[in-house]
Amino acid sequence: MGTDLFSLFNDPAYWESLSKILPQSVNETIYMVIVSTFLAYVLGVPMGVFLVITSADHILPNPWVERTLGTVINIFRSIPFIILLVALIPFTKELVGTSIGTTAAIVPLVVSAAPFVARLVESSLKEVSHGVIEAALSMGASPWQIISKVLLPEAKSPLILGMAITTINIIAYTAMAGAVGGGGLGDLAIQYGYNRFRTDIMIITVFILVIFVQGIQWVGTTLARKLSHR
Repeated sequence: MGTDLFSLFNDPAYWESLSKILPQSVNETIYMVIVSTFLAYVLGVPMGVFLVITSADHILPNPWVERTLGTVINIFRSIPFIILLVALIPFTKELVGTSIGTTAAIVPLVVSAAPFVARLVESSLKEVSHGVIEAALSMGASPWQIISKVLLPEAKSPLILGMAITTINIIAYTAMAGAVGGGGLGDLAIQYGYNRFRTDIMIITVFILVIFVQGIQWVGTTLARKLSHR
């Protein structure tokens, strides 16, 4: 099999045929990851901020809000993505008009990733020293000013690392979405690789995903290191 694969990879006709299906799958994966990560942060950051500021001894303590929001987040985090993907099919179809394709896959990706983002944001913001917050309060800063000018800027390094982790998780989720017609590299690996017994397609798909993950992790770690105060 190794010799066959070697011969196959050295065949120009093979790469020409692959170029007809691979770029679309890569573009679909990139599209799903970028849009899902953005929307997950749009929803997840406010939830994470509220978890922190409504906790005891913070700027807007409210145990009821903290417990309720925390429970909702934990419920969604407890549901495996593949189950959530299927459970949200009616909602996805109602929202985007279809339950198949890359755009449809974004809905469960966001619903699954947003609670994860909220917990990462919560963890990052809790690393901010209470002394810095108390100093801002003593100078008459409003809650919004503390959030936008103290909490988020002071936690930017762990927030960047959290974004890298979230993006990598979403890449893994897009592969699962391919199992139900979500498109992208996961769909390519299943439809053209697994179902047709094409080991070459599986190898190429895994190789591209590894490059994606390594690149995102490197960028996230590098940026976090540069932004760190330590």
